[in-house]
This record gives sequence, structure tokens and C-alpha cells, in this order.
Amino acid sequence: MTPQDLHALVDYNYWATHRLLAAVDALTPEQFVRDLASSFRSVRDTLTHVHDAEWIWLSRLHGVSPTSRLPLDRFEDCAALRAGWAETQGGLRTYVDGLDDAGVQRVVEYRLLNGSSSADRAWHLVQHVVNHGTYHRGQVTTMLRQLGAAPPLPLDLVAYYRERRG
Repeated sequence: MTPQDLHALVDYNYWATHRLLAAVDALTPEQFVRDLASSFRSVRDTLTHVHDAEWIWLSRLHGVSPTSRLPLDRFEDCAALRAGWAETQGGLRTYVDGLDDAGVQRVVEYRLLNGSSSADRAWHLVQHVVNHGTYHRGQVTTMLRQLGAAPPLPLDLVAYYRERRG
């Protein structure tokens, strides 16, 4: 894994997230928080979880191990979620942009929320953030369909590469 590979993955992650949020913008306030009995109750709760996980991993990459999650009901609407997520997005982009080959391979030591110690290579953690986001974007796409809302534009990695290729 190279710094350029990680940069592309993070760019893809936020390209796909922004596409998804564009679809979520069309939801009513009630639809945004409706309990759909998924892994996380609602579209809001699922997206807050993804944002929270990115914030936790970014903190760990910087040597800080949070001891609690962000509350799932932190954001009242998609605009508030988007605004809250912007700082984390900028932080992860800045972190990856600053990596050289040695930084990509650096072992990051951190604590899990339960207090257990762990350690992984930086690139493994960044790759996990992207994979985790992909998983939950699929869930939100299904939730949008359950709500009768339009799904997002294609979120596939190959769609990202095609768009970038022009």
C-alpha cells in the first residue's frame, strides 16, 4: 500500500459519502429518524455511527484513544450531520496527505473503547475506515429504498474510477 493508494481510497470514501448524503438530503425530518429496525435504528443513527467511527479512528491515528462514542442522536438533520462530518473528513485527508512510505507502514498503538490495547499499521486502519463506510453506505441505500426515497447515484469504487478517468 502506498500513500497514493491511501489517498485514492480516502478520496473515494468521501466521494461516495457525499453522493449518499445528497440522496439523504431529500428525506423529511421524520424519515431521517424513522426506526427501520436495522443495525442502527435510522438513517441518522447509521450515518452518525459512520461519522463517529471515522472520528475515533482518526483520533487513534493521532495517538488519542477516545473512551466513548458520539451520541447517535447528536444530529437533528442531514445538514447538521454534514457540517459535523466536515471536520473529520478534513482531518483524515490531511493525515493521509502527510504520509510517506514509512508513515503508511507505521504501527499505531491504541486502546479500544473497552480499554483493551491493540496495534495495527496505519494503512490497515485507513483501509478499515473506508471499508466500514462502504458497508454502512449499503445499509443506508437499502433504508432509503425502504422509505420510498430515491437511492443515491452509484457508489461503487469502479464508478469512482470511471468518473475520475473521464
